[in-house]
Amino acid sequence: MRFLVDAQLPYSLKIFLSGVGHDVIHTDDLEDRERTSDNEIREVSEDQNRIVITKDSDFVDSFYVQGIPKKLLLISTGNIKNSLLFSLFTNNIDKIIILFETNDLVEMDNEDIIAHE
Repeated sequence: MRFLVDAQLPYSLKIFLSGVGHDVIHTDDLEDRERTSDNEIREVSEDQNRIVITKDSDFVDSFYVQGIPKKLLLISTGNIKNSLLFSLFTNNIDKIIILFETNDLVEMDNEDIIAHE
């Protein structure tokens, strides 16, 4: 899958997801790095057909109102250690991939993966 990791998530998440076979960019890879605007993230996700991975609920609003981004992975874990975040991804990435086959908004919290319609 093709992902775009938002700035509030660690760059090492890009490395982790790339290491398990996904095509991933992080906002730090873009020209404005951590100052990349939400609109630019939406544009890149549309132009490059990428699923946005974010903690930012503004993307949920634009997803429902404008249909942009087309696919969104919302991380609603609150502030957690990176080791726990990677553990959640390790344990759930296969389920996340399967859910994106039939859903456009998937949410991961500390205990569950939720597909939203």
